[in-house]
This record gives sequence, C-alpha cells and structure tokens, in this order.
Amino acid sequence: MDLMHTADNGGIAEVTSIFQQPWWLDAVAPGAWSAVEICRGGALKARLPYVMERRMGLTLLRPPPLTQSLGPWISPAEGKYATQLSHQKDLYTELIEQLPAHDYFSQHFHYSVENWLPFYWKGFQQTTHYTYVIDDLTNLDHVWSEFQENIRREVRKASKRLWVHSEYGVDKFLNINELTFSRQGLPLPYSRAFVRRLDDACSARSARKIFFAEDEGGRVHAAAYIVWDKWSAYYLLGGGDPELRTSGAMSLVLWEAIQFSHQVSRRFDFEGSMIEPIERFFRAFGARQVPYFSVSRCSRRMHVLMSARDMMKALVGYS
Repeated sequence: MDLMHTADNGGIAEVTSIFQQPWWLDAVAPGAWSAVEICRGGALKARLPYVMERRMGLTLLRPPPLTQSLGPWISPAEGKYATQLSHQKDLYTELIEQLPAHDYFSQHFHYSVENWLPFYWKGFQQTTHYTYVIDDLTNLDHVWSEFQENIRREVRKASKRLWVHSEYGVDKFLNINELTFSRQGLPLPYSRAFVRRLDDACSARSARKIFFAEDEGGRVHAAAYIVWDKWSAYYLLGGGDPELRTSGAMSLVLWEAIQFSHQVSRRFDFEGSMIEPIERFFRAFGARQVPYFSVSRCSRRMHVLMSARDMMKALVGYS
C-alpha cells in the first residue's frame, strides 16, 4: 500500500503525504527543517525529512508539533519479495548515513513503513504505537453500521439539540481546544500563533475544515479540526466544553467530519492515542487498529546526560 506516492512536477518529485509536504513543514518548523534525499536518473528514490534543534550544545532531530508522522519515503520496488527487502535496506541505509550528526533522533514513521530493521542495524530503537483508521469511506452506510451502539446513540441524541457548522474560525476553535487542557490543569501545548500559522497554510490549500457543535443558546459543546490529502483525512485537534460533556457533541462532530472526509479523501485517521479512555472512544467508531513505529537514537553523550538526569531525580526523590 503506497501512501507516500510521488508525482513528477516540473522535474521536482513531490511527496504527497500532507505531513511531508514542504509547505506543511514550512508552517510547523519554519527555517528549521531539511531532508536527506536520494535521486537516481533524475528521479527521487528516497526521502527523509527532519527538523533540527540545538539546545545546550546538543543537536536534536525531533518531530515538530501537530505532525503525526514523518519518517522515510522510498520508491516502491518490483520483483520478488527478497528483492524488495534488499531495495528497502539499501535506500534506508543510505538515508541514515546522510543524516547530519546528532545527539538525539526521534520520529513517528507512517504506518505504511513496515520494515524498520535497517534502522535497528544502525543503532536505532523502536516502540510500537497505535492509531485507528477507517480504511474505506466509500460506503458511509457501512461506516455507520460499524459504529458501536453507544456512539450511534450519542450521535442521534446530539443531533436533536445541536447543529454542526463551520462558520467560526481558528480562534474560536482554540477557545474550545484550550478547555480540554485547562480541565486537566494544563496549558495549551502549542502557541496560538503557531496554530494560526498552520491554519493559514492549510486554508490556502483547501486542506482543512473545522466542525463546531452548537446549541440554540449559542454554546459550543465540542469542535473538531481535520486536515487531509487525497489519501487520508486526519483528526488533528479537538476539544469540548467540560460542563457539556454529556451531550454527545464530540461523537456528532466526528461523524460529521467523517462524512465530509468521504468527499475529499479515501480514509479517516483518528491519529490514535496511547491514553486508554481516548483509545476506547476512537475504537468505538469501528476503526481498525493500526501499529506504527516510533523510532529513536541517542548518542553516547546523550546517554550519559540522560543517565545523570535519572540519577539526580532518584537522589532528589530519595532525599
């Protein structure tokens, strides 16, 4: 399943996953991102974008905020399975060797990347994470039938007293999004200016939509922010008023987002969560559990610093 398709665009091969698009990376990491690439015969054969950060004399290659996956893209190979694996090994190895010297590397690979063994051979470690994906949006009746009954019940209940629209902008959305974090005593994990910049980039390319569930009194119960390319729509951000949590509004806005995504893309990715209550909620939409790799590597210096940090925490806790 080749989701990271490339197309020849005036001699420049463009990776068409939204999170790997240069314009997306310009928005989430302006001036801080680059990519190692392999070109043969004038065609792009492999690519690995990264974002560089320097801190306290350390070079960190870490994913930018609100970017579900980066990781490598390589051109598909034909022939026997063993030949395909050899093709992957050669290209992945060459990409790794082109990366700038770094003390720490961390990225989530797209779930279409099923072979991380060449990274293991180069000293990387891997943790498996999960997302939930509705693979086929062609038949919305079938999608609805796969919902668990509690989700269908919430959608029916909410639709009787709420209406879903997209008339408000990103600032109104951030007000709702912030409530989700403030309920847990946490600040927004990104600045409003950052989200506005990303919103401007997505809006300019007709690649985002915000759904608000509002009652007749003008109270917004919940909101969902999605982005998409032609292969997949992604539930990027969401939020709800904690005082109105029992209205079923979150289920309703997600159902509206899924129905809209049917018009612009092929599948719907909930972007997953390792938090148990959130995982249970996403799973109830009948989405398929899909594993993906979280890959990292530390230099010796970074290992020493991390060990010293852990020792200090242990000593402070002991005292």
